[in-house]
Amino acid sequence: MNPNALAAREALRQFRVIFGAVRQHFQAVEKACGVSGAQIWAMAALRQTPGMKVSELAQTLSIHASTASNLLDKIEKSGLIRRERNSVDQRVVRLYLTDAGEKALGKAPQPLTGILTHALGQLPDEALSRLNQDLATLIAHMGEVNTQYAQKPLSEL
Repeated sequence: MNPNALAAREALRQFRVIFGAVRQHFQAVEKACGVSGAQIWAMAALRQTPGMKVSELAQTLSIHASTASNLLDKIEKSGLIRRERNSVDQRVVRLYLTDAGEKALGKAPQPLTGILTHALGQLPDEALSRLNQDLATLIAHMGEVNTQYAQKPLSEL
């Protein structure tokens, strides 16, 4: 077998390990607190910065604003967050955790941002830059791909 084929198999194996670990973490989050990993990450961001706007939360989670809004709708229906309109400008909506949201976060396994996001944040800048370049090259070799997936939480893919 040629060395390139062996290296490709090893890379595929490592992707499987990563995806399996991410899926396992999402399942643990859901089992522990009844909400998705993306919802926990959003709630953790609101704990850290109470009163965020939807656009700010979307930027923090690296997702599209409409995706963030849909995510928040689900969390709000569960009573874990609340939206408050600014008395001066009714168009401005601020987001806050409820007591139930705080309790759900307390039950969630760490890291609240998800294990992949946390692990990527631990990489040195040089390694992260190299990884981004290599992944861009890999995506280019895949042919036609839907880049809109880049704006969705992993738990929703």
